[in-house]
Amino acid sequence: MGYVTGPDQLPDSGGCARLGLELRHLRYLVAVADAGTFTHAAERMFIAQPTLSQQIRRLEEMVGTPLLQRRREGVRLTPAGRVLLEESRAVLSLLEHGVSRSRHAAGLGRPRLRFVLPPNLPEGLALATASRLRSTAAAAGADVTWLETPLDADFTLIRQRRADAGLGWLASAGAALPDPLDVMSLGEFEPEVWIPSSAGIGHLGTITLDDLAGMELIHTPRRAGAATYDAWLAVLRTSQPRFEFTDPPFRHSLPMTLAFAATASRPTAVLTGPLHDRAGQNTPGPAQQVADTYHMIRVHLERRPLTATAALAWSGDLPRQLQQVLFDTADAIPARGSFAAAS
Repeated sequence: MGYVTGPDQLPDSGGCARLGLELRHLRYLVAVADAGTFTHAAERMFIAQPTLSQQIRRLEEMVGTPLLQRRREGVRLTPAGRVLLEESRAVLSLLEHGVSRSRHAAGLGRPRLRFVLPPNLPEGLALATASRLRSTAAAAGADVTWLETPLDADFTLIRQRRADAGLGWLASAGAALPDPLDVMSLGEFEPEVWIPSSAGIGHLGTITLDDLAGMELIHTPRRAGAATYDAWLAVLRTSQPRFEFTDPPFRHSLPMTLAFAATASRPTAVLTGPLHDRAGQNTPGPAQQVADTYHMIRVHLERRPLTATAALAWSGDLPRQLQQVLFDTADAIPARGSFAAAS
């Protein structure tokens, strides 16, 4: 059974370690959060449900606050529970990685690489990187664990050793990253820019930065890619100091966003995240069909002021064998300028 508890039911622990916090408590929390119910989590952990409920209750007592709320549709994490879940995943990941490296140092098992592949990357770039890394790692006798989670411009997950390497966006092409990171650039990418044909600009397929900053501009939320969001916001504010992006109504659907922009009460443009390599070709797709229906046109910005540098980054503390795998992967990404993107 789950628990619906209140703060008055839980004592102030005054420190979890001396009250007996164990790794199994963290594993139980992760299991319940992933399964969504105590029943399914107990089945996955091969323990009795009352035992699991008792251990979660014990964890809440040690932390000093409720972590889970039981609802008809399943359990729900409290704000404190979400924080502890994130930290529990990090601790368990570090432990697993440490054991793996210890076994490898002793000549046991295969080395394992924890690789971050964030969502919302250009499909061509993500596919080329993932397929090449998989084959290169296999040839080197290494395994890859894939982590699909956002990666900031400082590659914090790697610096904190919660991951070994990842594909992401640099804050700027020439920016220096702190030790112990090593980085290889995979090329510059640009967004798509869509404007309503009724705006009366862009007849030759090109608009100025001032034109774009003067309209309502729908763009992916900052949490989806802070590096490009902040960099592009700074560029647009050179034209309009008070400029702000508008969040899309449907984050994962460009066609729906285009339809909303086309029917807005004032001229509204749409700016995607980085989609196309500067040397690549745009490929017609569902977004173009919707744009044709709602009279939205795709344009380019003069002087290409909005770009993002894709990079493969890894920890310089990795064993030489794994660093070589990553270097060979980055070096073999095809032409670093031939990624086709679907729109």
